[in-house]
Amino acid sequence: MREIKCEDIIKTVKQLCKEAACNLPEDVFNTIKNKAENEPYPLAKKTLDVLVENAILAKEQMMPICQDTGMAFVYVTIGQEVHVDGDLKEAINEGVRQGYQEGYLRKSVVDDPLFDRVNTKDNTPAIIYFDIVAGDEFKIVVAPKGFGSENMSQVKMLKPSDGVQGVKDFVLKVVNDAGPNACPPMVIGVGIGGSFDKVTMLAKKAMLREIGTHHQDSRYALLEDELLQLVNASGIGPAGYGGKTTALSLNIETYPTHIAGMPVAVSICCHVSRHKEARL
Repeated sequence: MREIKCEDIIKTVKQLCKEAACNLPEDVFNTIKNKAENEPYPLAKKTLDVLVENAILAKEQMMPICQDTGMAFVYVTIGQEVHVDGDLKEAINEGVRQGYQEGYLRKSVVDDPLFDRVNTKDNTPAIIYFDIVAGDEFKIVVAPKGFGSENMSQVKMLKPSDGVQGVKDFVLKVVNDAGPNACPPMVIGVGIGGSFDKVTMLAKKAMLREIGTHHQDSRYALLEDELLQLVNASGIGPAGYGGKTTALSLNIETYPTHIAGMPVAVSICCHVSRHKEARL
């Protein structure tokens, strides 16, 4: 049995919060840079060039890439042979609390979603998901998510008879509904299968996957490529100014489902697809 101390978890989450806010993942940065070099539309190219410059400055000066430093989503993979010496959830929230305070990151969480809506002033509580696996692995992924793009995400319970075309139509509808409001170029995750709640998690998981990777099933891999081409043919472009770069990537994750259903979720992220991970 491997023991992990809460103080180490707090330190790790704190650092991940600060790094994620200021340091764009390498795959995202390289993709934006590549798109900028190959974008034929002048205004779209200029917009992408500005995003590249912004990411470089943010990293060099340890300043947030975007003023919306997001709600903290924390994904924990924990092995069955791991013992934490205290309250794991509280340790994660304390790490978020310290990270947002010490990093001077904007606090955007309100305590009650409908009536009071009073700011908690430290960006807690985080949204935390646990995945229990065999062995003694302990991995934390911190993925701050701004709500300009989060508000553009959608889920729909399609019928099995809607088929592949139904999935395509829904994905393109979500992208067109989002338009410039999602701060494109977007990073898009699509979940297919499971249930009403499971499919949204699949979409988030797909959104966080490294750009350039594909679904292990070649049929879904082809669908990923086709959907990305269709999205980029929409003409929305960077910041909604037009061009051929509406999305940087589109990944699909799937899960078995009931014979009567075909849930589909589309998780939209802006170009600031922030996530950092650490292993303890």
